[in-house]
Amino acid sequence: MLIIEDTRNKDGKHQKKHDYWNEAGVEWLRSALPFGDYCPAPTVAVDTKQDIQEVVANMCGAVKEKQRFRRECQKAQAAGCRLIFLIEDKRYEKPVDLIGKQIYIHNGQTIPGDQAYMAMMMHHERYGCEFRFCAPEDAGRIIVEILEGGG
Repeated sequence: MLIIEDTRNKDGKHQKKHDYWNEAGVEWLRSALPFGDYCPAPTVAVDTKQDIQEVVANMCGAVKEKQRFRRECQKAQAAGCRLIFLIEDKRYEKPVDLIGKQIYIHNGQTIPGDQAYMAMMMHHERYGCEFRFCAPEDAGRIIVEILEGGG
């Protein structure tokens, strides 16, 4: 179980709770909550990407960016949360559509679509995250559908 504690709770004022959770093996973290002091971690989360270039740069770009992306996937997995990357790029319908393409990142740098596809499959196999595509105008509706239906 992962408990989220609101950051408005004063640091140090709740040490007995923290000690209990630490001894009981309950994971917890502090994050801003819209209401309340404590809540469980979500079971599904959506991370939007403006296009294929953004997600490929996250997975296959600079070392720091790859590490940050991997940590995000690992945190979601550790919390028991399905992380869905919703890529707002209507040129593709599913990750396999990347095979045989060239993905332009920046400054003329390209990544083979096969490599991008393999990176997505590796993240799916290791961390359980999913990659979905949609047109930007459909993103709002799809996010609601995912969050209401759990995926």
